[in-house]
Amino acid sequence: MLRIAVLVSGGGTNLQAVIDRIEDGTIRNTEIAMVISNNKNAKALERAEKHNIPSCCISPKDFESREVFNKTLLRTLTDLNPDLIVLAGFMVVIPPEMIRAFKNRIINIHPSLIPSFCGTGYYGLRVHEAALARGVKISGATVHFVDEGTDTGPIILQKAVEVKPTDTPEVLQRRIMEEAEWQIMPKAIDLIAAGKVKVVDGVAFIEEETA
Repeated sequence: MLRIAVLVSGGGTNLQAVIDRIEDGTIRNTEIAMVISNNKNAKALERAEKHNIPSCCISPKDFESREVFNKTLLRTLTDLNPDLIVLAGFMVVIPPEMIRAFKNRIINIHPSLIPSFCGTGYYGLRVHEAALARGVKISGATVHFVDEGTDTGPIILQKAVEVKPTDTPEVLQRRIMEEAEWQIMPKAIDLIAAGKVKVVDGVAFIEEETA
């Protein structure tokens, strides 16, 4: 059984997609051991409670320094010892010591086709604003492992989504969530639970299904 910790900051739509796919059997052999939010008012915490999933809030605002917050977050995750940490809209910079402690065991969803519109400063609606300003015809989402860079870890899955001439950032954001994020994040977790994702020399490979 793959035990996952899901880290969230807001509405938790990606969390809900994971919950739904575990409950309907699309994600196999997986359980959510804990939902952790940096925001006590996050709707994601309500989603966890509704599905009887353990949850807690660890907010930088509650600590005297970011260093103390980082240590508390790392200690909480170390004590929980999940097989995989899923960043599902977690708007906090992951400390290097946590990345080292959980090497190739942290995944993130980014709302673009990396390496486009990613890196420092590209989050939330900013990603979609930049895509529309550039006039791209295709955008999408990427699931990747987290390393010490920003959106630079090994790519697991990507899915393209059409950009339409009438799109606003909000409309494009919703389409990418529905057509890409909510599909490839659960799929990536299922592949990892099945032991089908390997990282070799900084590149993620997916083992093909055998008959």
